[in-house]
Parts: sequence; C-alpha cells; structure tokens
Amino acid sequence: MYAVIRLRSSAVLLALAGLVAAPVPALAAAAPAQAGPSLGFDLDAATIPELQQRMDHGRLSAVALTTAYLRRIDALDGKIHSVVAVDPTALRAAAASDARRRSGHSLGQLDGIPVLLKDNIDTRTLPATAGSRALPRSRPAADAALVDRLQRGGAVILGKTNLSEWANYRSTNATSGWSGIGGQTNNPYVLDRNPCGSSSGSGAAVAASLAQVAIGTETDGSIVCPAGANDVVGEKPTLGLVSRTGVVPISAEQDTAGPLARHVVDTAITLSVLQGRDAADPATAAIPAGQPKDYAALLRPGALRGARIGVWRKAGQDADVDRVVQDAVRTLTSRGATVVEVDLPYQDEIGAAESPALLTEFKRDVNAYLTHRPGHPANLNELIAFNKKDPIELSKFGQELFEQAAAAPAPTDPTYRAQRATATSLARRSIDETLAAHHLDAIVAPTNSPAWKTTYGTGDAFVLGSSTPAAVSGYPNVSVPAGFAGPLPIGISFFAGRWADARILALAAAFEKAAPARKAPTFIPSIG
Repeated sequence: MYAVIRLRSSAVLLALAGLVAAPVPALAAAAPAQAGPSLGFDLDAATIPELQQRMDHGRLSAVALTTAYLRRIDALDGKIHSVVAVDPTALRAAAASDARRRSGHSLGQLDGIPVLLKDNIDTRTLPATAGSRALPRSRPAADAALVDRLQRGGAVILGKTNLSEWANYRSTNATSGWSGIGGQTNNPYVLDRNPCGSSSGSGAAVAASLAQVAIGTETDGSIVCPAGANDVVGEKPTLGLVSRTGVVPISAEQDTAGPLARHVVDTAITLSVLQGRDAADPATAAIPAGQPKDYAALLRPGALRGARIGVWRKAGQDADVDRVVQDAVRTLTSRGATVVEVDLPYQDEIGAAESPALLTEFKRDVNAYLTHRPGHPANLNELIAFNKKDPIELSKFGQELFEQAAAAPAPTDPTYRAQRATATSLARRSIDETLAAHHLDAIVAPTNSPAWKTTYGTGDAFVLGSSTPAAVSGYPNVSVPAGFAGPLPIGISFFAGRWADARILALAAAFEKAAPARKAPTFIPSIG
C-alpha cells in the first residue's frame, strides 16, 4: 500500500545518503516535541528566521534539519498517519541548499526549509492522488505552479500529506481525514479525535513537528479548521494570490492553496514565496501591483494598538469556545485594540446558494483537471464507476456529492449562475458592510469547536465554524491558536477584505505574541 511504501522509504533515504548507519531510531517518547539530541534545540518552538540564523552561522545545515524531520516522520507518524509519502529527492535538495549557502547564493528565507504538500498538489517526483485509489500511481507531467515557486525559493519538498479524500467533496456523510490511499489521519492532541477539514494531514503533520511548514488547500474551511483543531497557524489567502494550476480542484470560484505552520512568521514567509501571477490561472492576474512582497517584514508586535476589531462570537453553541473568545477579547483590548460586537448578515442565504453552485463547479473543474491525467478515470462519471467496483473506496461512506454533481446543471444554466452570483456577492457584502459600518480593520471569530471523536457513517460532528464568509467571498482568513478545551485546541480567525492578507497576518502575529497559546501535542490515546 502507498502509505507502507512511505514509511519504509524515509529510513531508506537516510541510509542511502550515508546519514545513518542503521535503521532510524525512534525519538524518546517522553519528549515527542524535541528534535533529538543531534540538533540541540526545540524544533517545535523554532521559527524559520531562527533556523536561517543557525544555518547562516554554521550551527545547522539543511541536510541535518531535513534528516531530523525524516526521523520524526518514521518515529511518530505511525500514531497520526499524516504523511503518505516522502520525496526521494528531499536530501538531495537539502544538500543543494547547503552548497548554495556556502557559496553565498542563498535563495531567501525559505531556502533549506522542509515543506510538506497536501496530496492533491501535482509533483513530478510523487503521485498526486487526492486520496483516491483511482489515482494511486499516476505521476503528473509537471509540478504545480506553487511547487515550482517553492523550489525556486529553495524549499525542500519533504513529501505528501494525507487529506480528506477529494478534499472532502465526495459524500454528505464523509469523515474528515480519511482517504482510500492514506486511511484515517488522527488528531495528535487526542488520537481518537478528528483533525478536521480536508487539509487534515497538513495540519496534523505540522502540529507534530513533522515539517516546518505544510501546504493545504481550502474551498470552505479546509485550511483554517485543521489549523484550529491542531493548534497551528493556517492562512487561507485572498483568491488569486496563489496559483491553483496543478491542484486538484473543487471550485475555481473558491479554491486556493495556503500555508500551515506553528508560527505566524513562518506562515507569512511561506505565503511570500507562494504568491505570484501565473498565466495559466487567470485569477492571479488581479493581484495588485502594490501587494507586499515580504509579509514577514510587516509583522509588528504593536499592530493591535489602535486597531478596530469586530468580534463575531457565534456565542451559545459551545461553552469552551465562548470562554476562549472572551479571553481573546481581553487580550485584544489589553493590547490597545477597540473591540466591537458584530453579527455578520446573510449567512443562511450564502449557505443556501453556495452548496448547489459547488456541485456544478466541481463537475466542470474536476473533469477539466482529469484531462491532464491520462491512464485513469477521465471524468466524474468514470470516478463514480471506479468507486462502485473498488473494495475500499465506499467502505466508510458513500459518494452522494459525486452523484449529485454528475447530475448538476451546466455552468451556462441560469439558475446556477444566479446561485453563484448570490453566494459570492452576499459573502462579500457580509464582510465589506460590517467592516464599513463599524470602521473596522478586521473581524475576529472562533475558528472551531473542540475536535470530535472520529466515527464513520454519520459524518463529522461539527458544532461551529466561521470560515464561510471569507471562503465564499474569496477574502483572506488566518487562524491562530487561542486556547484549549481540556487537551483539545481552539483557534480564532482574523479576516478582512480582499487583498488584506498583510493586515490580518500582522494582527494575528501581534495576538500570537500577546497571548501565546500553542502547546506541543503529547499524543493522548483518548479522553473518553
């Protein structure tokens, strides 16, 4: 099976590189957040700028950093099942980074930094499966545009992460974190709890310090919810800021890739490398000429002072969420922000229009993507037929969304066009009108309720989330750790208008500095 091949290949890569003489040892169970004695520092707490400083001063190499993460994958990922493959070129790329640094030709802040990719992102060195057994051995002909940007920035592509199959767009009763390729990803804080969202493997892997950064994708909640549930930072960029070329789609009207990391500064550095125009993705043509090139340079501890923040509490649904939000409000006000209570309008109307519109868009966009993946199901109807014959694919839940999408109207249908126009315009108005009415810099809301126990047959036990307005509008949204319900993390989200990525990252970084809430996971088996 694909995942078994991954677990063996990590140790094999190290041995072939001459970096270990024997099978890779497990890390001490008593200190799962540590990198091991060879690095001499807490890898979980280290930021990219700190790692770069160590490499610049000769106290760390990209090969040693990559090796540490490969060892952690072998030692710890058997608990959470977040990584489905390691890239066979990872150590070679790390060695090339070290050579550049020695010659004074470093490519920037991401050079030598190990990055994991969600397994719906095309790479030439590994399959891109979307978690489906219909695409297990098919290597794309080209890297996704975002992968090319990462490599040109010197990043070390470490491997691929598990995801909710087809980015959680197959069944109305799907369980997040499960795919036919990778099985079930577990929440590293409590292993029988769910990691949330389709970028579940990316969120869980970063939380467990299996990479410095991971790339996820979001249509509605699939970056920010795994960030909140796994106590990491996740930024869903403005639609069009990051190219989608070479990413398995749900909807061109809402899809975007974005970074997950343990620190806001790492998220900002990665977004700076990911962003940019791509002739093959028309949405990127709208990037403003004045969009910042380096988001990390704009992060200031005092960014909250004088800011006006709307708080969308979504109160009364979960007592722990209410407490965490209230704690966040106290932090915001203590750092000089003015907090205004808000309630975003049009939410029922947005949801009613978004759901049917996505059905039409998924059929259109996945069929277009599959034309570039010959030798496997050529369209949605063939995927449906494949799943019916496969012994694994429908073993946990069905494919109701696939079947509804196959029967959905064409993109030219007037009803569909009205649904999409309604969803997008009302989502934008819900944010824009709220910002304008209260003269706000951003809106804060709870990202997630505590993670639920993973089960099959009835779907995810969501209680609340706040992703939809930013997701449907195409506006930026960043989730940052904010507190806990027992051992289970809760995040809060900062979102604002189109192209406000720099603003919300700065506010999130200031909040992170003022109220550091992140704790490394300890892989508790269950809390009952």
